[in-house]
Amino acid sequence: MATFAQEFMKIYDRKIASGEITFSRSGITGGDFTALCINGDYVIPRERLEVIFEKMGLTDEEQELLLRTGGY
Repeated sequence: MATFAQEFMKIYDRKIASGEITFSRSGITGGDFTALCINGDYVIPRERLEVIFEKMGLTDEEQELLLRTGGY
């Protein structure tokens, strides 16, 4: 099973590549982004993840996937 960081980065990369979002509009903090890149076990805290869901316009399925892989 893929980790939270792997699943998050797949969604993030797809949305960046399509032009749907930019880093500054994604809701991701610099600290969270760095932690995702260097620590495969890192999970964004739920309260910040909720903001990211909204700002990135994630589908219910994407949200459920991230919550499940994040252990929420």
